[in-house]
Amino acid sequence: MVNIGKEIKASIPRDILSLIKDAGELAAEGGHRLYLVGGVVRDIFLRRPNFDLDLALEGDAPSLARELAKIRNGRVVTHARFGTATFKKAEISLDLVTARSETYSRPGALPAVKPGRIDDDLFRRDFTINGMAASLEPDRFGELVDPYGGKDDLDRRFIRILHKDSFRDDPTRIWRAIRYEQRLDFNLEQETERLLRRDVFLMGKVSGDRLRHELERILEEDRPEKALRRAAELGALQQLLTSLEGNGWLARRFQAARKSSEQRKPDSGIYLALLVWRLENDDIEAFVERLRFGSEVSKALRDIPKMKQTFFALTVQRIKPSAICRLLESHRQQTIVAASLAVDSALVRRRLKHYLSRLRFVSPDLSGEDLKSMGVPQGKKLGTLLRSLKEARLDGVVKTREEEEELVRKWLSEEKK
Repeated sequence: MVNIGKEIKASIPRDILSLIKDAGELAAEGGHRLYLVGGVVRDIFLRRPNFDLDLALEGDAPSLARELAKIRNGRVVTHARFGTATFKKAEISLDLVTARSETYSRPGALPAVKPGRIDDDLFRRDFTINGMAASLEPDRFGELVDPYGGKDDLDRRFIRILHKDSFRDDPTRIWRAIRYEQRLDFNLEQETERLLRRDVFLMGKVSGDRLRHELERILEEDRPEKALRRAAELGALQQLLTSLEGNGWLARRFQAARKSSEQRKPDSGIYLALLVWRLENDDIEAFVERLRFGSEVSKALRDIPKMKQTFFALTVQRIKPSAICRLLESHRQQTIVAASLAVDSALVRRRLKHYLSRLRFVSPDLSGEDLKSMGVPQGKKLGTLLRSLKEARLDGVVKTREEEEELVRKWLSEEKK
């Protein structure tokens, strides 16, 4: 019997380890069995850090979570429909689920659940490598439960579904199969790939919200272009929109986005804008409608056709900085960033980056209150003068506060003539 107790103790932070040991003891005192399940068991074998812990109980998980909260001064959020609970204390969050079996009324539907044994719970999971558990009983701590050969598939670097109707039960597993394959540098097991290709069309029955969630998870990966290319090869990407491509052009733009990002990973909205950048306007709209993006992302994607219309004007050789700002200031920042990565013209790219890094931050020293103290009345004229001052700053006509004041006095005196 394989036991990974030492590996669990070595890979899980001490405070969390103490918590799950207490949970295991409480479960045993009540005559129940508690298990560490899913991705964390997989990643212990792979020696990959994973502190997103899931516990499965052959019993009432919310009741166990409440008992744990009493002795550890935590709080509990329960989800009665699925027999799940989340224990929280400070920065620690621990998910506890009632071991259960699932049935699906139709492809893409949410499952009907009922309590079950640990083997039932593992069978409902997506892939064999995620279908392993480790006992948290005090006298069996770390004992591996692997009824479906997950450890063997880890050793062979296979992504394998647990049964032939897995993708039909939940077509979003297709996206997860691709994500794990590319993240871990594994391969789809031959029959799994055949069944994926057979069932890929069923993604058309999945809600846009669920598909968007899976795409967002892809974009959180270190190199999402790998998964998108593979999704295109398997026909999955086209299920989001037939004209989408996961090609070399996209890969190069994603790589450029990471190099230019101040964060460890670019904003997912920039990735999305690059994904649809070369689509026709109607296709972009169809993509936004199908995946039901939030307001900010939707606005950025819908801004792309208008953004492209500025490119010709940005090629004018002697265009003033103020004119560049007028062209770009109404556009979404995500769209401008994506444009600076997608456009072929080096001149346009340089001007877009200049706007992003400097021009958009330029403002006059004088405020509206300063202008009113100089005799400018409240109203449209005040706004117009502030705008003119900003453009004068951008174009180098004025460089100091004193020069701004002199320019305003000049404008006011000219009006009196």
